[in-house]
Amino acid sequence: MSKASKADEPKGLGRKRYEKELRKLQSRLCVLQEWIKHKGLRVIIVFEGRDAAGKGGTIKAITERVSPRIFRLVALPAPSDREKSQMYMQRYLPHFPAAGEVVIFDRSWYNRAGVEYVMGFCTKEQHERFLHLCPMVEKFVTDGGIQLIKIWLEVSDQEQKKRFEARITDPLRQWKLSPMDLPSRSHWYKYSRARDMMLDATDTKFAPWHILRSDDKKKARLNCIRHILDAIPHKTLPRESIKLPKRSMKGAYDDQARLKNRKFVREIY
Repeated sequence: MSKASKADEPKGLGRKRYEKELRKLQSRLCVLQEWIKHKGLRVIIVFEGRDAAGKGGTIKAITERVSPRIFRLVALPAPSDREKSQMYMQRYLPHFPAAGEVVIFDRSWYNRAGVEYVMGFCTKEQHERFLHLCPMVEKFVTDGGIQLIKIWLEVSDQEQKKRFEARITDPLRQWKLSPMDLPSRSHWYKYSRARDMMLDATDTKFAPWHILRSDDKKKARLNCIRHILDAIPHKTLPRESIKLPKRSMKGAYDDQARLKNRKFVREIY
């Protein structure tokens, strides 16, 4: 992530200020959305990072106020036996954007550079081949007119430990614990070395990596949205004035009375 000046950094970011800043940035995302649709842009945003780095919350902050038809989220499950027999990138290609779309990958083809390599789900040769070929594939993608934004969320050892402990004890967070989470904790330095190899091999001019520090979730979300807004040049499009039409009384009837004998949700609150 580009270094912001100290004047730009939110200090003492409480909930009210966070929500105010988030609303401003989400409004700008709506402007960006219209521009992308108008210009027929194609954008891919790749989110990678350590487990418990805050990818889900960051992606939610980006997508909760925009259209899912334009900002599409892709979070693929583990590959099936059939997919394992395919060319490695093959299962990702059908999800690439058409004109006027932004595709957000929550984990991506970079699984091979991270969890697959660290946990032994791919061979050393497959890992080396991926690091060699990945920049070539991404060059082909960007030369084809797709903008590729790659963001790595980095969380500290202490903060990751704190978040994992919260997931273990909090019933509302236990669903976040995956079979890979606890092993990833014990393999901290293996993941660090895998990250470094990935960055060395795939941080290119046409598809650079940007590191997002995410110990402070609120700041990370705001900084991430600002980065995306800055990365895609755009303008505010003029909007036609809208006037709500009056309800027509043609064919009027007591439509609420027709619902009287239907089953309603029990009103508790």
